[in-house]
Amino acid sequence: MNIPTHMLRLKGFRYPCEIIAYAVWAYHRFALSTADVEDLLAARGVLVSREAIRLWVNRFGQHFANCIRRDLPQPNNKWHLDEVVITIRGKKHWLWRAIDANGDVLDILVQTRRNAKAAKRFFQRLITLFGEPRVVITDKLRSYIQPISKLAPGADHRAHKGLNNAIEVSHRPTRKREKIFGRFKFHRQAQRFLSAHDQINLIFRPRRYQLTATSYRHARTDAFNLWSEYTAEMAA
Repeated sequence: MNIPTHMLRLKGFRYPCEIIAYAVWAYHRFALSTADVEDLLAARGVLVSREAIRLWVNRFGQHFANCIRRDLPQPNNKWHLDEVVITIRGKKHWLWRAIDANGDVLDILVQTRRNAKAAKRFFQRLITLFGEPRVVITDKLRSYIQPISKLAPGADHRAHKGLNNAIEVSHRPTRKREKIFGRFKFHRQAQRFLSAHDQINLIFRPRRYQLTATSYRHARTDAFNLWSEYTAEMAA
């Protein structure tokens, strides 16, 4: 394949930034496997193995996620926290997720426990990143009570299953990808993938039901422009 000369070269890699970034985008934006992305690239004349795509996703997915986090506005100070079970090599793990009132994912953490120590560890990460919230909404898991009261004594903690529907919806893409993977294979793999996946989907999945067609197209264009800027940073 003849690579256009205007494409940015990335030191140590055969293909330029734009092709690598496209593969990372397609993998995270849609419910695709590395084999699916391999076929999409092949249809465009780019012959690359699924193993190379897996390496690109692992290496550069976090780059894009970090860029997105860096440029996000300050989140809403009303947080929703929840935990959902995922199975890794036949063993239960817990995916702790936090979103703000706008539905934007604040952070995720894969842990082996669902107790007060695990809740404190996750909540401490959030406080470090974003400061103390005004309101924290959780389910009725009692493990949240002590960490929230100690780390954010001024926050209004509301523990009610019915108030946390928004974060339940936020778990759905994880379930979808878990089926494609045939369950996550490793703790580290789950943490690495989900921390990138949630952020990348954040800018490419605006709440379409809240937008007019014109506004949605503008939001999509803005997301692609950001992605181009982050792609250029790969070669910097």
